Amino acid sequence: MNKGNFRTAHFSDLKGQTLTDIKQGDDEIVMTTSEGRIYVMFHDQECCEYVYINDIAGEIKGLIGSPITLAEERAESGDVTWTFYEIATNQVAVTITWKGESNGFYSESVDFIELLKDEQ
Repeated sequence: MNKGNFRTAHFSDLKGQTLTDIKQGDDEIVMTTSEGRIYVMFHDQECCEYVYINDIAGEIKGLIGSPITLAEERAESGDVTWTFYEIATNQVAVTITWKGESNGFYSESVDFIELLKDEQ
């Protein structure tokens, strides 16, 4: 996906919005809202790191159609970086877990952006 024109967003920006579509790949998740906003969760890989979706607990497609009531991010660092994204509606709760490994020089953070209208 061309991520050309975008703004850095916060995962918490999803709270109160309603998702109309979710596309999940091996290394990114694309979420579209009822307002036509498109958010992308991904990581630009460098040479000596590997950051990927390790697990999704819950039915991610179940988030479609109801307002988001919870959208929180937390991270735990050690030998690897674990980043947990908790997202819920009144019907469904989902935890997206990203795992980041590197030689310690590279960032293991997950990017969350909003694509701007002229790029959609």
